[in-house]
Amino acid sequence: MALVLHAGKTNKNAFKALIAAEYSGVQVKMVENFEMGVSNKTPEFIKMNPLGKVPVLETPEGPVFESNAIARYVARSKVNNPICGSTLIDYGHIEQWIDFAAMEIDANIAKWLYPRLGYGVYLPPAEEAAIAALKRALGALNTHLASNTFLVGHFVTLADIIMICNLYLGFSQIMTKSFTSEFPHVERYFWTLVNQPKIKKILGEVKQAVSLPPVPSKKPAAQPKETKPKAEPKKEAKKEVEKQAAKAEAAEEEEAPKPKPKNPLDLLPPSKMVLDDWKRLYSNTKTNFREVAIKGFWDMYDPEGYSLWFCDYKYNEENTVSFVTMNKVGGFLQRMDLARKYAFGKMLVIGANPPFKVKGLWLFRGQEIPQFVIDECYDMELYEWKKVDLSDAAQKERVNQMIEDCEPFEGEPLLDAKCFK
Repeated sequence: MALVLHAGKTNKNAFKALIAAEYSGVQVKMVENFEMGVSNKTPEFIKMNPLGKVPVLETPEGPVFESNAIARYVARSKVNNPICGSTLIDYGHIEQWIDFAAMEIDANIAKWLYPRLGYGVYLPPAEEAAIAALKRALGALNTHLASNTFLVGHFVTLADIIMICNLYLGFSQIMTKSFTSEFPHVERYFWTLVNQPKIKKILGEVKQAVSLPPVPSKKPAAQPKETKPKAEPKKEAKKEVEKQAAKAEAAEEEEAPKPKPKNPLDLLPPSKMVLDDWKRLYSNTKTNFREVAIKGFWDMYDPEGYSLWFCDYKYNEENTVSFVTMNKVGGFLQRMDLARKYAFGKMLVIGANPPFKVKGLWLFRGQEIPQFVIDECYDMELYEWKKVDLSDAAQKERVNQMIEDCEPFEGEPLLDAKCFK
């Protein structure tokens, strides 16, 4: 008995098994005349998967459901299949990226996309949370792909197959170019993979979404039935009718989403320092930087409303390739975008030869590093953070140097400087 896949022909979860079959030389046949909502409700199908979900793979040994399990079954049908990994650590890394693709990429794309397609209740706060989580996941993936063509090793593995099928839903349905351009290495990876002959054979020509699916409109009001003219009812009866109509109309309206809670930093006492004024001064100063911008900074600085922090990367011994190190810093700044309203930062890559040092200076609203930044930006824990003591002249001069991009910095040449504004 051949392997038979029960699913619709456009199901991205079915694509995982079909692409795995192409790379494995395994024959998988799509069931004929499959109709979603009909074929998966039959007693025969329910016997294979009690939930009635697709895809399901019919094998000589019995049925297998859940798309990642099906893809693994297909791949492992070939003995010593290289797409499954050749060492224990390769196997572990493939499995880790499969889980990541499911839990961090696919789940958050679905939370963003499906309510807009009408498969759930559309709530703006829930959409915001899904987009933020997806950006965090794509940022992590972007950092990994900055120095890797594939997820594991130097060729396509099952991890890539599953990741691409999950990204395919996002790229083709809701992740527009303006959204994905924040993650250039993910873009490069996606378009490279979908144009691999064995993947393109299954996915066909892939086109990126050009706009977001529209938000579902509210339920239209029911049209009143035609009635013959009647004698004017008594005033009391008329009032009762109007009262009932108002109740019905109120019931038709969707519950308004609760207002988004204020950021705790917005509740702090007003500060004399206007962050945007400093950012404009920094950006517009082209000459006499220390006399204009640095002096202006200290004139504006409010030590009660803001705090300054040094950060030092904990694992500088890993920074052996210059462009990878700079990409790492760039990814960190992308993920810090959630703090743009409350922070200013400078990140420096220092050294003439590897390993390169990564250091930073950050200005945050309030006296501590904002908790929401610590919670949402996983890179934060990769740095040692030290609050600047402005009573120490050496620390204050170091602040001046970092704002100014002094070269050499701390006796070593400055390789690169990136600003967060």
